[in-house]
Amino acid sequence: MKLTEKLKTLPISPGVYFHKDKTGEIIYVGKAAVLKNRVKQYFQKSRNMDVKTKALVAEIADTDWVETESEIDALFLEAEMVKRYMPRYNILLRDDRSLIFVRVDMKSDWPTVSFTRNPADDGADYYGPYFNSFAVKKALRYLRRVFPYYTKTPKQNTKPDLYAHLGLAPVDMTSQQYKANLRKLTSYIKGNRKTIVAELERDMKLASKSQDFETAARFRNKIRNLRELQRRIMFGDKEFLDISKDEALSDITDLLGLKKVPVRIEGYDISHMSGVNVVASMVVFKNGVSDRGQYRKFKTRIERNDDFANMNEVIFRRLSPKNIKSWGKPDLVLIDGGKGQLDAALQARDKSIYSSIPFIGLAKRDEQIVVKDININSNKLSELGGTVENTKDFVLINLPKSSATVKLLQRIRDESHRFAVSYHTTLNRSKQTTSFLDEIPGIGPKTRSKLIRKFGSIRNIKTVDESEIISVIGTAKANLVVEFLKVL
Repeated sequence: MKLTEKLKTLPISPGVYFHKDKTGEIIYVGKAAVLKNRVKQYFQKSRNMDVKTKALVAEIADTDWVETESEIDALFLEAEMVKRYMPRYNILLRDDRSLIFVRVDMKSDWPTVSFTRNPADDGADYYGPYFNSFAVKKALRYLRRVFPYYTKTPKQNTKPDLYAHLGLAPVDMTSQQYKANLRKLTSYIKGNRKTIVAELERDMKLASKSQDFETAARFRNKIRNLRELQRRIMFGDKEFLDISKDEALSDITDLLGLKKVPVRIEGYDISHMSGVNVVASMVVFKNGVSDRGQYRKFKTRIERNDDFANMNEVIFRRLSPKNIKSWGKPDLVLIDGGKGQLDAALQARDKSIYSSIPFIGLAKRDEQIVVKDININSNKLSELGGTVENTKDFVLINLPKSSATVKLLQRIRDESHRFAVSYHTTLNRSKQTTSFLDEIPGIGPKTRSKLIRKFGSIRNIKTVDESEIISVIGTAKANLVVEFLKVL
């Protein structure tokens, strides 16, 4: 179908569009409140465009799109697709000032919810980046009515402020209850809307059954507010993405001869420094989109400078009946690495009862897809412009770097690497902090844990007022810590 004819079929719904060049490479990803209006603007000769946009339009040979249920859904999907494909015109045309993250410091006693353009490796949870700060802030304002939260750390023993009277900040909550409330908020942001509503409905019925009608009314109001939010702005790309329209998932299914589309793909990577603090990451992509709520971290039981053995241990633990029951079973597993790492993972898989789960690797050097005991669909391989190299036990698949399949696998691989390195860095810093605190006479493991959880590092402990340390561990122990830090 010619592009001019294709544009006539554009829907009036919100969604995400993908501009492609003549080779089929995605060169720009954008969102639209009305796809028909937004996409056609690129091809209106009367419109004034800057030089960069004119260069983009000159290269557009084809356009695809995915419809969404709301503009906020399009916002979140756009962010995910840009991270996956890294289109060159998104980098050229992007205004960095518009990128924003939602920050939640769950490790604090009274976590706050805030926004930032520069996430730090400070132990807080970050969600994003999002490309429209106005829409994200508006959504969080609506959610605050349902899940009250602090934007600034509250002062002890003070009267409720205006936000508390408006129902936007917690009232009569313990720290544990407040954190449970925040976990519902972040779960909602991750896309678990239906689960949260079901939980609230269950709690409302239980309260009503116990004749606690005041509590039941509060749950009823939360449900109403959530449904209003659902009608206005909705979170959760997993609920709207039509996987049959995801080119990468469709191609992977056909190329590897999978029995079904891999809805849940898990990616694994190992990170350590000469065998010290060996960790592994498990990232999860559902329907081709990252699901951070499902990510998991592993700390190996044996410290060793052997990536193959470490990968073997992690996959064996992942496929234990307990973890399969808790986390579900993957449809496809991607190992960050080549033949050695994949072979180690396959050995662990074959020791489990889940030996039918397909495993593949992605070698960093040439972005080759590494497979073993998988029958490659030669027709699909040819259609994708790929070739294969046969080795003794493995098949190496070479696809064009611009293909949707490679872009998706790269996105999963890079995310698993980022998550593993982040966890390893956190452990290193924690270990360094703990080693200093170990030297203080009279400071035990529980006290060290409190200090690390509250302040994060020796540097932070040095900068805070002594009264803050006293509020965490008491006067006597705080004096020991302060005196010790003076000589560091």
